[in-house]
Amino acid sequence: MIATPERIREDGGRTEVTVWHKPVGRVLEEFQAIACSDTEGVTLPAPRQDVPLVLDQPDQRWCTDCLTVIHNGRK
Repeated sequence: MIATPERIREDGGRTEVTVWHKPVGRVLEEFQAIACSDTEGVTLPAPRQDVPLVLDQPDQRWCTDCLTVIHNGRK
């Protein structure tokens, strides 16, 4: 599945985690819209990548709301 990464800090800033989102449309003015939100997105996104829906990489996960959108076939 084509995805765009968001890097977030967890555990009080000690751990950096990559959260994968389903992108919507193209990057506009350095902003990538994402399927899980009509208003949120990723600023200065890294290039899109093909990411398996079942991830077994440490410190990486799919956005649960984007997975719901993917499984329900919306957006």
